[in-house]
Amino acid sequence: MNWLANFVRPRIKRLIGGHSDTPENLWRKCPACGEMIFHRDLAAALNVCPRCGHHLRLNPAERLAQMFDGGKYDELVPPEVPSDPLRFRDEKRYTDRLREARSKTGSADALTAARGELDGLPVMIAVQDFAFMGGSLGMAVGEALVRAMQAAAEESRPFILFVASGGARMQEGMLSLMQMPRVTVAVEIIREALVPYIVVLTDPTTGGVSASYAMLGDVHIAEPGALIGFAGQRVIAQTLREQLPEGFQRAEYLLAHGMVDMVVHRKEMRETVSRLVHLMTNRPRPRAKLAPPILNASRAVKTA
Repeated sequence: MNWLANFVRPRIKRLIGGHSDTPENLWRKCPACGEMIFHRDLAAALNVCPRCGHHLRLNPAERLAQMFDGGKYDELVPPEVPSDPLRFRDEKRYTDRLREARSKTGSADALTAARGELDGLPVMIAVQDFAFMGGSLGMAVGEALVRAMQAAAEESRPFILFVASGGARMQEGMLSLMQMPRVTVAVEIIREALVPYIVVLTDPTTGGVSASYAMLGDVHIAEPGALIGFAGQRVIAQTLREQLPEGFQRAEYLLAHGMVDMVVHRKEMRETVSRLVHLMTNRPRPRAKLAPPILNASRAVKTA
């Protein structure tokens, strides 16, 4: 039993009168080096460890606030799809897993898409959230991607996708696997509309997602140290019966072997993506930055 967490903290809360705006945990431990980081320092560093440079994960609201001008954006309404088409159950019912993930993340599913401006240029940005069932690709994520890509093509907005996923969602079986060709067709719609498609690969990007739309971008950017691959390293090593190179499936290894175009630190991500989309659309970038990136912006009102 954790005496401080289970006994002392509840008694202190009762004594001071209940509700407090103080976060539950003011410190975060870096999973790479073990450094304890104050939550405000971590937010100011865009969730990057100041000691070792490890990139901790961002939730969709933080990612969108960092990228859009002034942290302002209009979130697309999540599509309505059958919640449990196969009535799947393992240790838990699939409906219970969905309910827990929605309560934990505050999102309808593992993808959030939004319209906004990036240095004055209208863009569409979609973010997969690994905290929602491992960012897995199901019917809701597939439909949300298709609709966002169609809207980007119709509105001539560059489409920027931040990927973080463990692959297809097993609880939806074949219906999940069918989302990969559906999104691939949507990528072709973007290309026919001559709209740039930029993919940012974050940690981790694996499974069927990495084997489909995550590798179909016009430009592929990766965050430092991101795990990117199809099968797990242990499975590959056992299949090949060989010792794999050090750093295998990490962003830097893929860059050295031509699988990604660049590895970009998070503090340089906004400027890099902005430069790319302005170059690819033949639009001049403003000389002065419109607004610094922020992480704590509230979500904008959802629009169709």
